[in-house]
Amino acid sequence: MKSIQLLLISVLLPIFAVAQETSETLDARINENFRNATSWFTDAIFAEIPITDEVGIPWVLIVLILGASYFTIYFKLINIRGFFTAIKVVKGDYDNLETNHHVEVSESVHTTASNDNPDTIRVEGEAGEVSHFQALTAALSATVGLGNIAGVAIALSIGGPGATFWMILVGFLGMASKFVECTLGVKYREVDENGVIFGGPMYYLSKGLSEKGMKRFGKFLAVVFAIMCIGGSFGGGNMFQVNQAFQLFQYVTGGEESLFYGKGWLFGFIMATFVGIVIIGGIKKIAKVTDKVVPLMVATYVIAILIILGINYQSIPAAFGEIFNGAFSYKGVAGGFIGVMIQGFKRAAFSNEAGIGSSSIAHSAVKTKYAASEGLVALLEPFIDTVVVCTMTALVLIITGQIAVGTEVTFEQGAILTSNALESGISWFPYVLTIAVILFAFSSMISWSYYGHQAWSYLFGRSKKAEYIYKTIFCVFVIIGAAASLQAVVDFADAMVFSMLVPNMIGLYLLAPKVKQELQRYRKAIKQKETINN
Repeated sequence: MKSIQLLLISVLLPIFAVAQETSETLDARINENFRNATSWFTDAIFAEIPITDEVGIPWVLIVLILGASYFTIYFKLINIRGFFTAIKVVKGDYDNLETNHHVEVSESVHTTASNDNPDTIRVEGEAGEVSHFQALTAALSATVGLGNIAGVAIALSIGGPGATFWMILVGFLGMASKFVECTLGVKYREVDENGVIFGGPMYYLSKGLSEKGMKRFGKFLAVVFAIMCIGGSFGGGNMFQVNQAFQLFQYVTGGEESLFYGKGWLFGFIMATFVGIVIIGGIKKIAKVTDKVVPLMVATYVIAILIILGINYQSIPAAFGEIFNGAFSYKGVAGGFIGVMIQGFKRAAFSNEAGIGSSSIAHSAVKTKYAASEGLVALLEPFIDTVVVCTMTALVLIITGQIAVGTEVTFEQGAILTSNALESGISWFPYVLTIAVILFAFSSMISWSYYGHQAWSYLFGRSKKAEYIYKTIFCVFVIIGAAASLQAVVDFADAMVFSMLVPNMIGLYLLAPKVKQELQRYRKAIKQKETINN
């Protein structure tokens, strides 16, 4: 392991000179050339359907909303009905269904070899690498981030407090999409001879649609998804994260007087070193980090928010009044759907990524025999990410008066607005936020590296050589992302993340009946166990 880490660092060191010499002129030249080459794709993905003369909604967001609404209805409000069951699964209340020393031969998962069931491979009677809680934190680490901090400020600056209402609604509907895709991720995952899990949309698109007599179509959709996922992991899941973390770190530590001013390459190298150390260990190492970092960073951020809300508790009812009063105004609707969806979700990979399919890759690694058990766990993601954390951020921004409706706010400015809101309560809170942002960026990068590697292995094989090629490239992009401002590259990567929903949503719609079967199977197992216990 140490030799691999030394090799990785030796590959990254030569990047320093190049990164340090990167100038604004070079950035501008690369941006211009790259934009000219890729603008057709970016424009197509973000093409808007006009609602009024001034307001339009990208077609991809309409697909996400309609899809989430359909799954909410199809699964009879699984967002609500499955909520407390999901909490019980995470707590371990149903672990006895997995470890009853009886190996149940299930058709829910397959290996690459001869369609063997991994339940017959492992003496534990269960396949997988991580617990329900670890899978949840690994997926949350990729979704909880700058969208919760800066994206909310952007949304409210466009649509006012009423945007918060639509943000909550989208988070609620997204719980159903997340349930479907993560159930399928476990159902069609593959397990190699060492017990390593490979899962996600690539597998349920190819194998699930093959079962429905659409083998070639399913394979095509899987390849398209994998290509887009790799691109998204380098851009939105990597370069953007580290760049924004460095910008806020530089701002809080003195701006132009900061010791790190103009030294993004150094910040990037430090981050790349830690990222490289973690991602070399695979999903088990990632999960061991995220199950500690994610609760810590979320708790730190939430505690800071709660203190500000506690100081201004008398203003909370008025803030909720502004949210509901403005929800159905012109600006509220525009801000909710365009501000939150376009700005917030675009810059943080849709915030909760419901419908994109990426989270199902992390959830596929869970130890379980029941695919629907992890689907239920997954629906907690949008609730935590959007309904809870984003709403709390919105309340603080509203109460502290940081939002000026109608002003254009960049992501960097959005993070600063949230920082100023925290500073209004306690002067040193911006430092807490900066640490949280760095942890958010770090956790997002290690999770997206896993997503990208899973897609990479689907296209180029599962050899160690292919694995380390991808991970080395990923770490190089960490340094480039911190040192340069390649906005056109990140825009293109965001477009690739958006495009992941096209093959994924097709698969979710066609395979929804399979998910219903898995849900019925799991509920039956729970009922039988409860009957025996009673």
